This record gives sequence, structure tokens and C-alpha cells, in this order.
Amino acid sequence: MIGIACLVPLCAMGQIMFERTYGGPDGDWAYRAEETSDGGYIIAGLTWSYGPGAEDVYLIKTDSAGDTVWTRGYGGPAGDWGWSVEQTSDGGYIITGLTWSFGAGAEDLYLIKTDSGGDTVWTRAHGGPDGDWGYSVEETNDGGYIVAGGTWSFGAGAEDVYLIKTDSGGDTVWTRTYGGAAGDWAYWVEETSDGGYIITGLTWSYGAGAEDVYLIKTDDVGDTMWTRTYGGAAGDWGWLVEETSDGGYIIGGLTWSYGAGAEDVYLIKTDDVGDTVWTRTYGGAAGDWGYWVEQTSDGGYIITGLTWSFGAGAEDIYLIKTDGFGHTVWTRTYGGAAGDWGWSVEETSDGGYIIAGLTWSYGAGAEDVYLIKTDANGLVQVTEGPQEIPRPASWHLGQNHPNPFGAATTITYALPDPQPVALAIYDIRGARVRNLVSGTVSPGQHQVVWDGRDGRGQSVASGIYFCSMEAGGLRETRRMVLLR
Repeated sequence: MIGIACLVPLCAMGQIMFERTYGGPDGDWAYRAEETSDGGYIIAGLTWSYGPGAEDVYLIKTDSAGDTVWTRGYGGPAGDWGWSVEQTSDGGYIITGLTWSFGAGAEDLYLIKTDSGGDTVWTRAHGGPDGDWGYSVEETNDGGYIVAGGTWSFGAGAEDVYLIKTDSGGDTVWTRTYGGAAGDWAYWVEETSDGGYIITGLTWSYGAGAEDVYLIKTDDVGDTMWTRTYGGAAGDWGWLVEETSDGGYIIGGLTWSYGAGAEDVYLIKTDDVGDTVWTRTYGGAAGDWGYWVEQTSDGGYIITGLTWSFGAGAEDIYLIKTDGFGHTVWTRTYGGAAGDWGWSVEETSDGGYIIAGLTWSYGAGAEDVYLIKTDANGLVQVTEGPQEIPRPASWHLGQNHPNPFGAATTITYALPDPQPVALAIYDIRGARVRNLVSGTVSPGQHQVVWDGRDGRGQSVASGIYFCSMEAGGLRETRRMVLLR
């Protein structure tokens, strides 16, 4: 049963299908899952339920049916996040994220190498005196690693794209920054067939809009070959890029400039030099976000994210299958009455899909890791459904998402019983910027959106802000990064 923790796995034509949640009494998030060489799955994210710090890197290994083989937490007494994981050629794992516990700066890019059982082989913190974040890591053909993220410590602008090449021991071979006088950020990097790298993210320095999708192609030592921006007059973000079978690239993200709703899933196909071949948007009248895209074995694409336009809950996991030209083949939503987000999707060896994200609808805590295995048509057949959504055991303030953010960010919190709540935004000097919640709130899971404005309705500047919540005589605080 789902405890509310799992659904019974079923097999159809050799394809295992299941839904699983993982985590403890507090919050637990997944950002990435991939199939491992033994047919199981590895999941990376962060946990407030376990580990020595305020939050810790969370790594979960499962078998092919989604049952837990082992879990690990990594980090120190402060906060540590895991954003990306990949199985390495030696059967172990490489993880990147960020750390407030170790390193030279306010926060540093965090790199963790483990063996096949999740035990630490080595860790590295990279960065300077300010903040530096890692979002994507991949083992390279020479046995080292390429890591992409953002830096406030180095570069030309307020923040810049940060690319680090390491050797097999995680020691720096070279670093590069990219961007202009404003802000620029990377969410994904992968090694390309010519031995160079392709990077995507967003830019405030270049392009037509408030922020634009940013694509950077480099050679094998990180020197820029070309850059491109995509988007319209409003905001447009790139979350993931992959080299396609024709030598071009596919970019997945979200757009405020185009589409049917407030924001829409954004898919961009380019040729080998980044010139646009076609673009597509997906979604309804409300908001729809795309986080992950992958080319599938049939030449089409699979996309995941979240949707406010469709589904059963406040927001639901959104899965879109397209043909090779981006035309929709089918769409699916997953989740319950509360919120559910999809962060990554991968085609599995049996032709189905594995989706990782988080759920407020099911599970043991304020929010839990959510893993869904579907068949080739995105279907999950289950024999037992979730029971009543439990109340959390104690109140909890979740991390805002997205973070960093541009236009708006969602803040989640949970209450075990009715009680007065004070939730406000503060700047780095401790001055109150805006009150978001003030008064008695009912029990359960709650969400509030901050649009980056102060109490007078004026847009605030880019920078570090804090969301602070007081309830039951206690206070919790989460750090947020606003990038305009």
C-alpha cells in the first residue's frame, strides 16, 4: 500500500509501473532520478527530515520496483542541497548542489563522489568569497567531471554562469564564467559529440526580454564558440539542453512571452549552431512549467514539469510526449488534491518513463520525494489509491521554489492544527520587506506566492532575501535568491 508511501507495482507487457513516496516527518524533495545499471533507480535531492544539518543532500537507491535499497544524507551542521546525480563509470555516483556547511564563501558549489553503496569517496567545495551554486554535473569522456551553475564570486556581472572542469578526484582543471553586466545563470551542461560543452540557463544581460533563454557552446577547454538567446518581451527560462541525434539541440524550459497561459512550457529545437529550427509551447489558461526534456528512442521528446491548468490538485505533475517536430502525442497529469511537481523524466530501458519530483498530496511529511514509473504511454495502473491525506506532525516551512527566481516564487508551509502564523520577507539587512501571512491559519498544507514586490507594491532589487515564519512560539527561516 502507499502508507501513504507507495502504490503496488504492476507489470504490463514487461513494463513495471508504480508510484512511491520517500521521506520523513518534515520536508524531502527530489530533483533528479535516473535508471542505474542494475535496473533500479538513483534519486537525488534534499531532506529536512534526516541528516546533521538544517537540510542535507538526500540520495536514495531503489530497486526496479521502487523499493528502497539504501538512503544516504550528506552535509554538515548548516544547509546542504543536492541538485543533480549521475551514475559514474565505476558504478558509483557523482552529485552536485550547494553547501552552506563547507567551503570559502557564503555558500559554495558542492561536489560529492560516492561508491556504489552511497558511501563517500570524496567531497569538494568550489567557489569564492560570495555565493556559488552547482546545478548540473556529468562525467566526461576523460574520467573527470563538468559542473555548471551560477557564481556571485567571479565574472563580469551581478551573477554569472559558472563552469568548472575537474579531474577524476574532483580537483579543478579549469573554470570559466560567462555573461554580461547584469545576471546570468546556468541550469544544465552536457558534453557534446565534438568534445566541447553545451550549456543552458537564463540571461538578464542579453536578449529581447526581461530575461531570456541562454545557450552557450564551448570547446573542450570552455572557450566560447557561440552564444544564443531565445524569447520574447517578457521572461523566458531554459532549464535543460540535450544534443539531439541530428547534431542539433533541444532546450526545455518555460515562457512568459508566448503561449496560452500566464506561463507555458517552452520547447526550442535548434540546429548545430544554435539557430532556431522550431519552437513550441504547451499548456492551458493558467500556468504550466517545463523543467526537463529528453529525446526518446522514437525520435520524439518527453517533457516534465508542473501544471496549474490541468489535473486534480493545486498543481500537478505534467508529462508531455511529442513527436520529432514537437507536436503533442499525448499528455498526462499525476498527483492528488494538494500540490505535486515533476522535476526530471527519463525514458527507461523497458520503454516506459521514470519521473522524479515532490508531493504535498501523499507521503509522511510536509512534502515528500515522489517517484513515478509509467509505461510507454505514460500510464500508471494501480490497485490501491491513497487514503486520507495526513496532517503533518509539526509545523514546517518549506524552501521556496523556484530558487533562484525571477518573476515570482512559491512558498510552502504546513500546520498540524489551527494556529496564528506570521510569515514575512526580509532583506539581507534584516529589514522587513513584505508581510505575506498574518493571522490564524487552518491545519494542512499551504502555499503563498511572493511576486518580488514590497509592501507598497514596488519591485525590489535582485539579491538575497529571507522568508521567516513564526508559529507556536518558534521561528523557521529560508534563504531566497531573487534574480531580475
